[in-house]
Amino acid sequence: MKKFVFASMLALASMTLVTAPKLQAQDAGQITIKDPAEFNAYQMFSTQTDPKQKIASGESFLKTYPQSVVKNAVLNDLVDAYQATGDADGTLSASSRLLQVDPNNLKAILFSVLVKKGQCGKASDQQTCDDAAALAQKGLQVTKPASTADADWQKLTHAAFPIFHSTIALDDGVKKDWKGAQTEYTAELKMFDDDESKKQGLGDTLLLAQAYSQPGSTQDLKQAIWFYSRVWDFAPAQYKAQIEPKLEYYYKKFHGGLDGLDAIKQQAQASLFPAGDIKIDPAKSPAEQIHDLLASTDPNTLALADKETVLAMGSKEDADKLWALLQGKQTQVPGIVIAATADQVQVAVTQDAKDAKVADFIVNLKKPLTDAEQKIVVPGFEFKTAPDAELVGTYDTYQQVPATDKTSQSASIVLKEGEFVAAEKKKPAAVHHPVHHTAAH
Repeated sequence: MKKFVFASMLALASMTLVTAPKLQAQDAGQITIKDPAEFNAYQMFSTQTDPKQKIASGESFLKTYPQSVVKNAVLNDLVDAYQATGDADGTLSASSRLLQVDPNNLKAILFSVLVKKGQCGKASDQQTCDDAAALAQKGLQVTKPASTADADWQKLTHAAFPIFHSTIALDDGVKKDWKGAQTEYTAELKMFDDDESKKQGLGDTLLLAQAYSQPGSTQDLKQAIWFYSRVWDFAPAQYKAQIEPKLEYYYKKFHGGLDGLDAIKQQAQASLFPAGDIKIDPAKSPAEQIHDLLASTDPNTLALADKETVLAMGSKEDADKLWALLQGKQTQVPGIVIAATADQVQVAVTQDAKDAKVADFIVNLKKPLTDAEQKIVVPGFEFKTAPDAELVGTYDTYQQVPATDKTSQSASIVLKEGEFVAAEKKKPAAVHHPVHHTAAH
């Protein structure tokens, strides 16, 4: 059984969009169940308070009376009961069946979207993500039923509509439609008040920052910097260290240094969205910055990601000058594995490459990976430096890769004679213990 918990949904478990029927066994009433056995079975179901027992009773009722006049009400209560037990599959099943008889039931749409969004987030299966987004789009179009109180409808839509926009944005992200993701995350976050934006809205504020930072024609680094700053301002302390490197990376990439970043953090703390244009002065062009860097720095001391940046963004003269120093030399390749075979490992080293999930280093191995090693070196595995597992290779060739509509200008760097060095293969430095001599008596 798959379990799921969504805090804002727990408050909705008791909310119903199906009016509980007032029943009579034989006499006139709003809804009449003529069969006494069916009436008693429904009464037994409707009075159950334990969610598991209610599920068993409700499923038994629907199996025995599949065309009952109270089918909608039973399914509605089953959605709540399955959700109360944390059974995602059961919740989706009951919600789907409720939508078959009540296609515009917002609660059923909401819970279906929640489950499918979770499945999309785990597997990034395009069809699952598209299904979730289509349901979310439908949910945004649903109007209030006449029998639902205005206050109940407002509570439900306030919880549901941000989730619908978030789900559509997630689907856009899977399809790398970053403009669409930016639009939907923005629509979602505008529905939160200030306090909500600092809590349940913070995760999608981070995803909005990432959508703005993606390479290509939709990249807007000033917007990315603003939303990264906002997340950094309100993230728990243990997460700030994960957010800060990206914030500083993109700020330096746009501005050329870290001066002024604290002011942006302070402004973002006061407002979820910037008021007008974000005042950050652009740096020199990447090629100009690289030329100045090489003029004042020993190229051999540059970090691997910085070397890649020189090869990708520098003028041909500067890139060739650095390559003359690198070619034929061995280097470690810390980064995230994008693809791997027994004979080749493709790694994303720079932050741009990691965000775009594309390899900027291709390492051709000296000897094939063993079966055991291939189980370790899989997409998503991160090579670091000692004492962790390492990937090393010798610079062989490189070429600059022009920018496209979805990617920034980059470099493709090929290494030869690559080697995977597992952490357990590394020998610790020998420890020499002093020799103690016993004095003669």
